[in-house]
Amino acid sequence: MPDVLIELFSEEIPAWMQTRAAEDLRKLVTEGLVEGGLSYAHARAFSTPRRLVLAIEGLSAESPTLREDRKGPKVGAPQQALDGFLRSTGLTMEQLHVHEDKKGAFYVAHFQKPGRPAAAILAEVLEKTIRTFPWPKSMRWGSGSLRWVRPLHSIIALMVTEAGAEVVPLDIDGIAAGNTTRGHRFMAPGPFTVSSFEDYAAKLKRAFVVLDAAERADMIEHEVKNRAFALGLEPIEDKGLLAEVAGLVEWPVVLVGEIGAQFLDLPPEVLQTSMREHQKFFSLKDAQGRIVRFVTVANRETADNGATILKGNQKVLTARLSDAKFFWENDLRVVRNEGLTGMADGLANVTFHNKLGSQKARIDRIAALAREIAPLVGASPDLAEEAARVAKADLRSSMVGEFPELQGTMGVYYAKAAGLPEAVANACKAHYQPLGPSDEVPSEPVSVAVALADKIDTLTGFWAIDEKPTGSKDPFALRRAALGVIRLVLGNDGRLSLTEVFRKAFDRVDAALESMSIDDIRNIDDIDNFDAIGATRPESRDEEIANLQSFFHDRLKVFLKDQGIRHDVIDACLAMPGNDDLTLLVKRAEALSAFLKTDDGENLLQGFKRANNILTQAEAKDGVEYSFGAEAKFAETDEERALFSALDQAEARIAPAMAAEDFAAAMSAMAALRAPIDAFFTAVQINTDNQIVRRNRLNLLHRIRTTCAGVADLTKLEG
Repeated sequence: MPDVLIELFSEEIPAWMQTRAAEDLRKLVTEGLVEGGLSYAHARAFSTPRRLVLAIEGLSAESPTLREDRKGPKVGAPQQALDGFLRSTGLTMEQLHVHEDKKGAFYVAHFQKPGRPAAAILAEVLEKTIRTFPWPKSMRWGSGSLRWVRPLHSIIALMVTEAGAEVVPLDIDGIAAGNTTRGHRFMAPGPFTVSSFEDYAAKLKRAFVVLDAAERADMIEHEVKNRAFALGLEPIEDKGLLAEVAGLVEWPVVLVGEIGAQFLDLPPEVLQTSMREHQKFFSLKDAQGRIVRFVTVANRETADNGATILKGNQKVLTARLSDAKFFWENDLRVVRNEGLTGMADGLANVTFHNKLGSQKARIDRIAALAREIAPLVGASPDLAEEAARVAKADLRSSMVGEFPELQGTMGVYYAKAAGLPEAVANACKAHYQPLGPSDEVPSEPVSVAVALADKIDTLTGFWAIDEKPTGSKDPFALRRAALGVIRLVLGNDGRLSLTEVFRKAFDRVDAALESMSIDDIRNIDDIDNFDAIGATRPESRDEEIANLQSFFHDRLKVFLKDQGIRHDVIDACLAMPGNDDLTLLVKRAEALSAFLKTDDGENLLQGFKRANNILTQAEAKDGVEYSFGAEAKFAETDEERALFSALDQAEARIAPAMAAEDFAAAMSAMAALRAPIDAFFTAVQINTDNQIVRRNRLNLLHRIRTTCAGVADLTKLEG
C-alpha cells in the first residue's frame, strides 16, 4: 500500500492561518480520497511559514471494482417502456438479464465500474483542493486564475511504494507537480529532490527548516527558559504568542535584548503589551516582577550571532516604548490635574448604544445600582458607588486608546495615582471579571458589587429595548454577562434576590430612556417604533423580570450541567420558593442531586411517584382533593401506623432543617421515609371497600406528597 507526500510551497503564509490551513488540507484531501473509493491508515498535516505538508500512510493502491444492478420493467411490459429502459442504460436487449421475485419476472441491467488507480484519484482530489481551498483571504498573481494565500511556487505530489517514488501527474496553471522543494530562504535556498516523507523531513532539517510547528514552539520555549535562567530572570508565559511566533519562523533562533533604562518605570503590563503586540517579543522579569529584558526570535543564524538583528529590534522598540511613555505620562498629568472623574467626564460624548444613551449615562446607572447591591455583598455603599463612577474612566485615556486590551488594568494604576482607596482602584479591573468560564471570579466586596451592577445593567438595558439573544445570535454577549452574574453570586456565596435587583435596574433604565434628549431621540434608527422599544411599562415589567429570570435559569442549567447536576434536578428546585436566590437554589440542587445518587434516594423517588400517581388518579376520579389530614386512629395495619410515625418524625426534622437551609439534613430526614413507604405499599391496599379507611389512606398519601414537596418538587424528576 503506497504512502503519499504532498507539499504546497509558497510565499509566506500568515501565522494565524497556518494551523487551520494544515487541518483543512488534511480534511479535504482525505475526505476526497475516501469519496473516491480509497482507504488509508493515517494522515498527518504540517505547516511552516512557506509550506503546507500532508503525509498519508497506507493508501489503497486502487479503488475497488463496483457492480451496480439497475431494475427495469417487467417481462411482457409494453415495448415503449422497454425501449426507454434500453436508452437510459445504453444496452441492447441481449445484454439484459431476467430476474424473478414474488411479483414476477423483470429485466435487470448489470453494470460493472472498474477500479481506478490511486494516482489518478489523488490528482483529481488535489487539484480540486487547491482550486477551492478555503483561505480566509487569498490573491491572484500573474495571468492565471488560481487563487492562493500568497503566490504558489511548487507542488510535491509523490506516491511512494516499495518499488520507489512516483510523481502524481498534475499541472495547475502551469505549476507541475514534482519531487523538488527548497530549504530555508536564506540559509539553504537551493532546490533538492525527495523520495519519501522521511527523506523529505530529514533533508528539510539539514536545510534549516523545522517542519513541525509544535517542535518549533518547544524549541523556542526551551531556549527562552534557558536564556532567562542564565540571566537570573523568569519568562512571562504567553502560549498565544508562542504559537504565533512558531508560525513566523522555519528555523528559530532565540535572542535576548535589553530594554532602555528610561522605560523600566513603565507598568509591566504596558511593556509586555507593547512588545507583544508591536514586535512579537517575549518578556523576561526579575525577582521583583519588573520586566527588564525582551526576547525576540529570529528566522536565521548570522555570523555576528544576531547582534545586527538585536540592534535593529532595539531601535524599533525604543520608538515604540517612547510612544507608550508619552501616553503614560500624559494620562498621569490628566489624572493629577482633573482627577479620575475628570477623565471619566469625556464618556458623556461616547455612545454606549443609540437606544440606551452614552457611557456616562450608563455609569450613572451602574453607580446607583452598585450602591444598592453593596450591602448585599458586604461592601461599603459609598466605596461601591465611587468605584463604579471611576471604573471605566480609563476608556478615555491615551494608553487604552492605543492598547484597548489594557482597559481596567490602567484604571488601577490611574486610580492609585489619584489617591483613591485600594478597593476602589482594584475594582477598575476586577469589575470586568469573569470574562469567560475559566476566568477568575473577583472576591473583594467592592469589586463584586460593581461587577454585578455592570453586568445586570447590561442585561436589563438590552432586555428593555428588546435586544435579547435569539438562537445562536448574541451580539451583545448577554449569555456571557448572565454567566458572569451567576459565577459572581455563587463564587462569593452572595444572598440577593434577583427579582428585586432586576426591578431596581429596570427602574433606572426606564428613567434613562424617558429622560433621553430630543437629540438622542433623533439618533434612534427606528424612530417610528421608539415608543414600542422605550421604557418598560409598569404593567409589563413583571413579565420582563420573569423573562430575564428564566434566561438566568437556563444559563444556570448549563453551568450546573458541567458540575454533574441534571437539568430535571434543577427544575425540581426551581419550582420551590426563593428560586431567585441563586446560592439557595444551587445548595438545594446539590443536596438533592447527591441524595438521588443513593439507594435511599432512588427508591424513595419511586415510592413518592407511586403515591403521587395513585393520589392524582383518585382525586381526578372522585372529584375531590384528599388533603384534609389523615388520622392514625383509622390505621388498620402496623405498616400504616409505622408510616404515620415516620412522617411525624420526618416533618419534625425537615421543617427546622429547611428553615436553617440545611438541605443535607432535610434530605437525610426524607431518606428515613424510604423503608416505611416501601413497607406500606407492600402490605396495604389503598382502594379498599371501606370508604373511611380508603379516604384516610389517600389523605396519608397526601401527607407523603406534602412532606416530600417541602424539600423539592419531586414531580419534576425523571425516572
